[in-house]
Formats: sequence, structure tokens, C-alpha cells
Amino acid sequence: MQDWLKSKSILFSKLGVLLFAGLLAVLDIGGWWIVQWFGALRRLHWQRSLGILIALYLCSVFGWILLWSMWKLLRNLGRGKVFNEENVRLLTRVSWCCAAAAFICALGFVVYTPFLIPVAAAGFMALIVRIVRNVFQKALEMKNELDLMI
Repeated sequence: MQDWLKSKSILFSKLGVLLFAGLLAVLDIGGWWIVQWFGALRRLHWQRSLGILIALYLCSVFGWILLWSMWKLLRNLGRGKVFNEENVRLLTRVSWCCAAAAFICALGFVVYTPFLIPVAAAGFMALIVRIVRNVFQKALEMKNELDLMI
């Protein structure tokens, strides 16, 4: 059972990326109507709804970049390429996408206070991914040193 889970981990992760890509596509397509509905439900002024919509679509750009980078990272891991420069670059890109989303939501806080929640979540994810990226970078340096010794 453990070996089966281990061998399917990359597949499950890719399915997760595809699921989130589908959800992001739905949000991109229906964003206008979702924000209109939400604005009417919360009785928001049209300027606030517009601010939410702008933040949503700006974050979406970084969401697509993040999902594509994660897909490429999973592809590399599936091919046995773990500690290499490309993966470090991909993790760097993922952390910057999280930081960009946190920044956009921090600006969105001006129009809608609950934007503080994604600020905290995206900022914390940026921190976690950055730490993992630093671990990959250090492991790559150690791998390169070992390759020179042999």
C-alpha cells in the first residue's frame, strides 16, 4: 500500500493542479458575475465591487503562473530531476507569485477589509515555499560539490 501511494503521489499532485486550474478558469470566466452577485448580497458600492474584481483578476495572473510552475516542477520530479537549477527557479517563481498575491490583496484591503485573510494565507505560503526553495538551493550546492569530488 505504501509503495502504491508513493508511486502515485506525483499523479495525485498533478490532478490537484488540474483541479485548481479548472477552478481558476471558472473564476476567470465567471468573475464578473460572481463579484456582481457578491456585491449585491453585501450591498457594496460599485467602486468596492470594482476593486474586488480588479484584485481578483490581478491575482489570477499570478495564479496561472504559479500553477504552470507547479506543473513543471511536478513533471521534473516525476522524471527524477530533483535538485537542479530549474527546480530552484520554479520554486522562486512560486514564492514570488504568492508574495504578489499577498501584495495585491493588501492593496485590496483598502476597498474590502476581509482581504486581510488572503494576505495572511498568501504571505505565509510565500514564506514556506521560500524556505523550501532555500533547502533545494543548498542541496543543489551540496550535490554539485559531491559531483566535483567524484
